[in-house]
Amino acid sequence: MTPSAVVDHLVLAASALAQGIEYVADLTGATPRPGGKHAGMGTHNALVKLGEQVYLEVIAIDPDADQPTRRRWFDLDDGDLRADLADRPRLIHWVARVTDLDSAAKHADYEPGPILPFVRGDYRWRITVPDDGTRPGQGVLPTLIEWQLPHPADELPESGVSVEQLTATHPEPLFVRRSLDRLGLGDDIQVTSGPARLEVGLRTPRGLVTL
Repeated sequence: MTPSAVVDHLVLAASALAQGIEYVADLTGATPRPGGKHAGMGTHNALVKLGEQVYLEVIAIDPDADQPTRRRWFDLDDGDLRADLADRPRLIHWVARVTDLDSAAKHADYEPGPILPFVRGDYRWRITVPDDGTRPGQGVLPTLIEWQLPHPADELPESGVSVEQLTATHPEPLFVRRSLDRLGLGDDIQVTSGPARLEVGLRTPRGLVTL
């Protein structure tokens, strides 16, 4: 049976959280709301609502956090990515929500990584994180997440920002499309051939913009 995964959130990384917040606010006209810290990962974030239980996450290494004992998620310890982020914030990844994470992770046609539990205030979630901190499919294949209520987007104000289109390129587009189909995500993102890259068109108070 194909898991019924859906787009949960998009991940935009920045060298500093304030820089990422300013970048999104200037581009879209919606200012991300500070979220919180990720214990054990040494990161913190801010969020913008994109729809019902969909949001944009701005994430950065937290300079006040202790050095984590493992590699940070989403390739945030990768030197090449850090160099890119020094130029400007970038959309680097996306996360898909499932109701049965154990089953979905086994069903996936790629290795999403071990399942880790997280708690922050009222939020509780389980998420796949490779031990080496890399993004599946160089960011094109999704990390998988399972939330307990509430969902972060339920607590966010309406932003006037919504997803128009999610697209990607990848050197192995057929493999990526097959993997997405196995998760029930084939209609959520268009994948063509090219260097690994993720792009989203957003409808915003300032018109159509691209991350």
